[in-house]
This record gives sequence, C-alpha cells and structure tokens, in this order.
Amino acid sequence: MFEEYRLHSKKEEDLKNSVPKRVVVKGVLLQQAVQAMVAILMFKVTESDGAATLAPEVQPSYIVLARQFLVAMFVYMAVLPSQIHAPQQVLVQAPPLMAPPPSRALLIRRPVQPPTGGAPLGHLRRSPIILDIGMSPKAAIVFFSFSAIKGIDDHCGLWLPWNPFQVLFANNVAYHDVHHQLYGNKHNFSQPSFVVWDKIMGTQLPYSLEKRREGGFMARPVKD
Repeated sequence: MFEEYRLHSKKEEDLKNSVPKRVVVKGVLLQQAVQAMVAILMFKVTESDGAATLAPEVQPSYIVLARQFLVAMFVYMAVLPSQIHAPQQVLVQAPPLMAPPPSRALLIRRPVQPPTGGAPLGHLRRSPIILDIGMSPKAAIVFFSFSAIKGIDDHCGLWLPWNPFQVLFANNVAYHDVHHQLYGNKHNFSQPSFVVWDKIMGTQLPYSLEKRREGGFMARPVKD
C-alpha cells in the first residue's frame, strides 16, 4: 500500500530494520508511562488552592496563543533537540538499527543511550518551557498533540502529495529521513518544525527528492 509514495522500498525496509516489534512496543509503553508521570507532576506543580480555582479562568487572546505556539516551536522544538542530540551523535557511533519508513523509528534508541534518552528525555526537558511561556493546559494539549502528529509524520517515510505538513514546513519527512541515514546522522537535527537552527549551527544537509525507477521516491544528498 502507498508503494508509489515510499521513501524506502518495502524490500529495503525488511532488509535494514533489525528491531523486533516487541522492542518497539516496550518503547511505546515506556514513552506513554513517562508522559503520564510528567503530566501528573506538572498538574501537582501548577495546581492552585481551592479558593483560586473558583475564580473564572481568563482565556488568552488568539494573538497571545499564536505567540506562545511560535516561541515553543522555534525555541525548544528546534534549538534544544539539535544542541542536546548532537553530543549523543558524537559519542554514540553505533549504526542505525532501522531505516525510517515505519514511524516506530521515532521510539528506538541506540544501544548505549541512557534509558532517559530519546523521547522520554524530550518530555522532561520540554515541560518546564511550556510553564515558562505561560501556556494554559488547553493550549498545551493542542500543542503537544500537534507535536506528536508532526513527529510521527516526519518518521512515516511516505511523501504524500496531499500532506499539508510538506507544504507548510521545510522540515518534513524527506528532510528528517536524511538524518536517519548513515551519511546524514550528524545533520538535519531540527525536528519537527523549523530548519533555521540547522542553518545556524552548520548541520543542515541539502537534499534532492528524486523518483525511483521501481516506484516511490528517495532523498538524495546534494553535494557542494
């Protein structure tokens, strides 16, 4: 299904993906457990006393919400992943465990990464910033839902012609696919919104999207 839109053929996926599905299930359950614990912790930290909760909640304007979204997308969804992930890439030289066609690539850590690495660490470092910029719980739910959907899309390995993310963001499935390859594992860190920090940090690797003879597409690095 969707063979004509794949960035990697089914044959390549079966050949390169060495991670059993049970390991992926463990990663999913771990991430969801961490998400639940972080949500409970944030609730305990931010909850008001009984008298304060009786006061009507003041809804921020759409301009304020838009500013908060842009700050969150630009600052911690771009800067922190590239700055924190880069030392891991330098210290951890193990080859990737899988080609990224399936979205399960989002949850797999390299063998020597600490248990708090990867997605669980992301939740721990992102939550305080949500508090700093003053996002309400409702706005945070919408933002984290968007981030989760965008993150899965970036790892789906499908260049779908009707996908709005590929129109709105230069940081898309093909851009992040380059990062998951051996030649690109020290490039294209920014994820999931903007690419500007890769440009600033000198880690951006340009690519061209080409059609494969057997069907589908491939992201090929552009050499200077």
